Parts: sequence; C-alpha cells; structure tokens
Amino acid sequence: MSQIVASVEECVDQAIARVGKHIVLGAPLGLGKPVQLINAFYQRAVDDPSLSLSIYTALCLEVPTPASHIEKGLAGPIVARLFGDYEELSFMQPLRRGELPPNVSVSELYFKAGAMKNVPEAQQNYISSNYTHIARDMLGAGVNVMAQMVAARDIDGELQLSLSSNPDITLEVFDRIEAESLDVFCAAQIHADMPFMEHDAQVSADRFDSIVRNGRYDRCLFAVPNAAVPVQDYAAAIHASSLVCDGGTLQIGIGALGDALAHACILRDQNNSAYRALLADVTRLPHSPAGDPAPFQQGLYVSTEMFVNGMMALIDAGIVKRRVYDHLELQQGLNSGEMSEQVDTAMYTYLRRRDIMPRNLDTASISDFKYWGILPAELEIDEDGLKLADVTLANDLDEPQTRAALLTRVEGGQLRHGRVLHGGFFLGPRSFYQRLREMPSDLHAQICMTGVRRTNQLLLDYPLYCAQRTQARFINTGMIASLNGAVASDALEDGTQISGVGGQYNFVAMAHDLPGARSVLCVRSTRGQGKKLKSNIVAAYGYTTIPKHLRDIIVTEYGIADLRGKSDAEVAKQMLNVADSRFQRELLEAAKRQGKLPADYEIPAHARDNTPEHLAERLKPYLEAGLLPDYPFGTDLTEQEIALGASLRKIKALSEEPTQFISSAFKALLHHADEEAARPLLERVHLDHPETPREFIVQQLLMMELEERGLLKVS
Repeated sequence: MSQIVASVEECVDQAIARVGKHIVLGAPLGLGKPVQLINAFYQRAVDDPSLSLSIYTALCLEVPTPASHIEKGLAGPIVARLFGDYEELSFMQPLRRGELPPNVSVSELYFKAGAMKNVPEAQQNYISSNYTHIARDMLGAGVNVMAQMVAARDIDGELQLSLSSNPDITLEVFDRIEAESLDVFCAAQIHADMPFMEHDAQVSADRFDSIVRNGRYDRCLFAVPNAAVPVQDYAAAIHASSLVCDGGTLQIGIGALGDALAHACILRDQNNSAYRALLADVTRLPHSPAGDPAPFQQGLYVSTEMFVNGMMALIDAGIVKRRVYDHLELQQGLNSGEMSEQVDTAMYTYLRRRDIMPRNLDTASISDFKYWGILPAELEIDEDGLKLADVTLANDLDEPQTRAALLTRVEGGQLRHGRVLHGGFFLGPRSFYQRLREMPSDLHAQICMTGVRRTNQLLLDYPLYCAQRTQARFINTGMIASLNGAVASDALEDGTQISGVGGQYNFVAMAHDLPGARSVLCVRSTRGQGKKLKSNIVAAYGYTTIPKHLRDIIVTEYGIADLRGKSDAEVAKQMLNVADSRFQRELLEAAKRQGKLPADYEIPAHARDNTPEHLAERLKPYLEAGLLPDYPFGTDLTEQEIALGASLRKIKALSEEPTQFISSAFKALLHHADEEAARPLLERVHLDHPETPREFIVQQLLMMELEERGLLKVS
C-alpha cells in the first residue's frame, strides 16, 4: 500500500528504512526525472558520508549556459523566460567539476548531445546500452530505488496516477520487479503540470511505495524550445519526406531535422504542387522508393520511442490519422481492404468468413467484441439466447434475423480503441505540454504512451506489429558516415561519448526485419566553418553505431543514397554522390586506393555541384516565398532576438575564416548605420560600449547585419 507524503525528505527516509544506506537509484531519462526527490537523495549523501548513492539514469537536462558576456546578454533574458524557476539536478555541476563526493557516483546511458565531451567522470561512468535493454541493465546494476515524476488526478476520491512523459522503461521495471520478486522501493513525485496520459501509461497508485504530493515542488517543467531549421536540414528533410508512404508508419527524432521533416510532410500534403517543385529542384533520384509523393489520403501511424512536437503538428494537420488496433485479425482485415473501420455488413461478413467472431457467442467473445464496438453495449446472453433490450435472439450469427438485429444497433459506428500513435517518452516546448494537457478526449484516446519494449522492437508480438507497422519509415540522424555505408551516431573514433545509441540500432534492425520498412539516417555532409570545415562523409572511421551490414538509406542535404542490398562499389558511388563536392575528389581517390572503385571511375556530372552556394540558390525562391520558415512550428523568441541570434552566429562563423572576417570588418567600418536606433540591441548584448578592438569590430559587423535584416536604417 502506497503512502502519500508531503516532503521529499520524508520519502528519502522511507527509502533508507527499506533498503538501507547503500542506495542504487534509477530514474527515467528527460522529463520523467523527479528533480526535487533526486536532489533530496543527493543532499542526504552529501550530508552523510556513511551513505552510498549510485545514480543510474539518462539525458540529464540542464538550462543552457551562455559562453560569453555577449551571449549572456542575448540569452540571459531568454533563458529566464523559457525556463522560469526550473530546479536543476544538483549533482550536475559537481559532476562537471569533478567534485562529486566519494560516496556518490552517476552513470548515464545517454548524454545530451555533446554535453559531456570534456567531463572525465561522466565519460568513464557512461553505460552503452540499447534502449530496449536499459530496464534490464539498470536492475542488473542493483537498482533498489526507482524514482519517477508522475501526473495525478482524483476521480471519486481515488488517486489515479500516470507515468505521463516516461512509461518508456518504467513499465518493464515494474513487471521485472514482480516477475523476479525484486526488492525495489518505488517512489513517485506528483507534478500538477504533467499531462495525464492514459492507456498503458496509467498505473495504480499501489505500484509505488511512497508518493510525494506537495504543490510547492511544482516548479517549471523543463521545456525544449523549438530550434531554428537551417537550410541543409530542410534539404535533407525534403529528400527524406519523399520516402514516406501514404498509409505507412513513421518514426522521427527531436530537433531541427525532426521539425523540418514534419513541416515537409505538411507541405507535401497541403501544397503538393509547391512541394513537387521543391523536390524536383533539390533531388537527383529518378524515383522515390515510396513512389509518387502525393498528399496523404490514408494518413500515417506513428510508432516511436520519442513523441515530439513535430508529430503533434502532423496529428493536428490530419496527416497522422491512420488508426491501428491491438487485434491481429481486425488489423489484417483493415490492411487487406476486406473490411473498413466502419461497423457494417462487410465487417460482419469478414469476421464470420474468417471465423474471427464465432457463430455462437459466449460471455468472453461478447465482452471482446463490445470492447471494439462491433457488438451493442447492451447485448447480454443467457440460456435462452442473446438478449438485446426486450428482444431475445437466436445465438447464431449466421441467422439473418440475429445479424440484422445486432447490426441495427451498431451499424454506421466505428471501431473503437484505435491508436494513431504509440510513443515511449515525450519532450518538447511548453506549448507541446499544454496541447497534451488540453487536447480533446477523443484525440487523447488515440495516443498511447507505452514502453520502448513495444515501440522499439517486434519481439512482444511480431505478427501484430508487422500488421500495424506497414511501410514503416524510421528516420533518425547520424554524425559521420563512411563510404561503406556504416554510420557513427553516438561517439567519436577516439572513444569520446557524444550521446548514446538510444533506440537507433533498434529501429535500424527493425527496418530490416519488417516487410516493406526502411531505415533512413540523415547526416549533414559537413561540419565546422572555414579552416575547421570537415566532411562528415569519410573514407573510413574507427567507430560505428550502425555497421555496414545494416546499411539502408542515408540522406544528406544533397540527396538520397539507397544502399540496401548494393555492392560495395555501388555503395561507394552513391555515398560520393551525396558528399560535399569540396571533399569528393579526396574521397574518390581513397575509394580507389581501397580497391572499391575502378581506377577510371569518375563522379557523375550531376553530383559535382554539391556546395552550400548551389543549394542556397536552389532553395532561395522557396525561402523567400515563406514555404520554409526558420521556425515552422513557432518560437518563444521575439523578432529582435531571432535577428540578433542569427547575426551573431553569422559573425562567429566569419571569425573562423580570417580572410573573410577582415574583408567584412573593413566593409562594416565603412558602413554607417543608425547607432541610436541600434543602441537597445547593442545594450542587450553588451556591445553598446565595446572594451576591446575585437568587440568594436563585432559591434560594427552586428550593426551592418542588423541593417541588412531591416532592423536599422542607414544614417
């Protein structure tokens, strides 16, 4: 029986009383961490050196910290506005400084990308594990306390709880605790703003030993603001969106690329002529593996580990609308077209012909088909037959009168309990959380947050998931791709851990196991600027997340490399075709030295102009027409903040190339903008009174940039 307590300290007391002073604390990734409760465990360990605390979690969220006083001037007010009174995990800064107490250790299974590059203790304690293995591995490490942020509601005096953003691993943890008779203290912290997700995410309060409920802990939820979408991500998204099949299944990740892909799908659906023109201008693939990139008539179903804001936009746009059902025969009937979602004579005929609905009903079958909306809710059975209101019917579904009477009560209705989305966890901007809290009940019923053991694999029910996940497209990102089609997505070849494998391997493997499915890995062709510019398509790389034997489709801003089942030579050719042209020659020579291409092979002429300049030129009309907005799903930033941020990023990029920086600086010094009009903007970034020659040059460059953006007038 769970106990409701008013303080996190009381919950910590209960946990110690149960498991002792050797605490191995497990917590979900991202939003599902009960921050104040975890901080209370950490503070107890700081205060009591006789207590040992090992923390196992992933994706520890931190409020961004500006790198310079210029960035602080711009970002400070934004951070205060977006993150409010969010309370951070108190162990993060000591971890970064290498100052954790000797009785405390922290192991993450997934880092925020790049966040722990130079943190030795985090690198050393990182655990590499597929998302589908995390519950197993956490319990294998001896987790004896499991802590989770939850949503709550009171119905008729009963406290109901939801795992909300993170049923991803917790559902499996609960089941393993019960199946293996493990002694694990489970603690929940209620937050009033967490969206209450039903279905699989809804759990009994008795699942937890202790529940913290106190409104003073309801600090601002961590929200990830929408990122600006750069041109190269839009180009990659246009390519990738052409691979998505109407009537199929979709999975995408977080960030600019995910937003770009969702926007591209909406453009394809709502303005197909513009979409086709855009696709023709950026693609070189003679035909898409998805066929004709038409609007979405049947719509899409989403099966994803991460439910992101872009997917919510696809739901609201009426694109994610294909419902699936956890009943194999019903799903197969829908797939084959032998029945529709409408309850009618055709459905009854199909169900009887396949003997899915028995000729003679019993209590169990009546209950089952009532659940799906196929039989009337008021139908009952006794020894005399079927009871429908005050009418007794023969218990024989092949009897025309019985079938007609049943259909009269349900015909024209629709199958019930269909889902348009199954997701393992969610994270996004504040508006996304608000949408989840306020969405209509009929739409809410079609979204099911569940475990990654379901979303990321096929093992639990291969026949059903194959039937549901038709024409699946699993679209994710990679960092570096080799000419042989292998991809590094989570670490560098020197061993530095950048993020984590998460579910990427799961989805790639699933794409090879599911009939009609494809894995699409999007990789930016280059990284860095100026002298630091490097190709992300390389001859060879000393680390892989996705090995070459699982290569499938790789997309860059320059096109699609369809690698499945191809020879090494053909793979190398396709990879060269989507590489940046500034690096193609050296990559071509490397492939020849490796013996993977003939000595006389040359890159086709149509693939030799893969440069940012050519790409920008092709996309310029669509950018100017507003078809590819910087923030396709809105932003919390003001127009001035967007302009300041874009201008400072451009100046920073210029500084990576000394020749261009000097040339632009001279131009800026000769350019006279309205300094008085610029003053509020300069004050915002602490450049109203530059203290060094470099700051003065940055000030002049910034005023020139702002004037070119139309925010200042020329004096």
